[in-house]
Parts: sequence; structure tokens; C-alpha cells
Amino acid sequence: MFSKLCVALLCVCSLLTTTVQAKTLLVFGDSLSAAYNLRQQQGWVSLLSQQLKSSHPDIQVVNASVSGETTQGGLARFSKLLDTHNPSWVVIELGANDGLRGYPLNQVQQNLAKMIEQAQQANAEILLLGNRLPSNYGRTYTDQFFNIYKDLSDQYNTQYVPFMLENVALDKALMQNDGLHPNAAGQPVVLDNVAPALLPMLND
Repeated sequence: MFSKLCVALLCVCSLLTTTVQAKTLLVFGDSLSAAYNLRQQQGWVSLLSQQLKSSHPDIQVVNASVSGETTQGGLARFSKLLDTHNPSWVVIELGANDGLRGYPLNQVQQNLAKMIEQAQQANAEILLLGNRLPSNYGRTYTDQFFNIYKDLSDQYNTQYVPFMLENVALDKALMQNDGLHPNAAGQPVVLDNVAPALLPMLND
């Protein structure tokens, strides 16, 4: 009886230790990170989570991405997510819906800046994922949109991926019929774009 009790106590202590040591990676994005029109396990965030189970078993991945999310909507719920999950790392992937709707870019930049500031105040390390808009939105607007992410990364000294859909967006074999979202075959390529900037953060 005593032996069984000791084993049970050791198991409880082990679970508690694991919980204490576990760290959280929060992915905060829109449909590009929410596995839009796919099974959740096909999305790049789920693929990342599966990869980390073997390489970084102490890291829990929380995907708080919502299809259709804008920077304004994201900002409204970001603080609560930080309080709830207390992440050590945050991947911010927002802005594409703002750009597609032609929202003022200064407001997009301000919203992203506020989220970065909140995450840094919560002592989280940040990876900012940039994006591009279709060329039919005009050269000036699309260039200014693309530059937002680099400017913010420089200003706040975050990690940065210039274009998360590099080698995906213009390949019809990797995109869904809407021309905006990667299909299942494109998701691993998105992860390949993100991983070189993300994994070194997790190893620090």
C-alpha cells in the first residue's frame, strides 16, 4: 500500500513539474494561420505543433487565429489572450484582411504596434509574419503595406519573416481556388518559410 502511494505521489509530482516547466507559443493570425477550408491538422500551425512535440516537448502551441480577423479585431482580444496563456513567444500574423479591404495603412501599423508593445510588456518574444497584397491593389499601396512589417520589426527589434507565402502564393499547385489561401500541399512550404526565424527563438 505504501509502495503504491509513493508511486502515485511521484506521478503527481512529475505532472506538476512538467506543467511548471511547460512554455507556450501563441500563434495569433487570420485565415492564413487558421487552416482555412482545410482540416485543422493540415494547417502549418498544426504541422509546427507536431514537429515541436519531438524537438521541443516542453512547448505548448496555442493557435488563436481566426479566419477574417483584422488588426482592429485582433487588438481587441489580444490582451486577454496574453493574460490567459502567458506565452513566452508570440507569432503575430495579421493585416492581410485590412489590406484586402483597403483600410488606412497608418491604422494597420498602429494596431500592430500596440499588439507588439503589449506582448513585449508581457515579456514575450515576438515573430512578425509579413505578407503581400495582389498587384491589382496598386504599386504604391501594396509597397507601403509590405513595408509595414519591416518597419515595425526594426522599430521594436522583433524577429521577422518578410513574406510568409514565399514560393507559395504564385504557385497554383499550392494554392486554393480563391488564389489567396494555401492548400494542404502548400502548408508545409509555409512552415518552411516560418521555421528558420521561429526555431532559433525557441532554442534561446
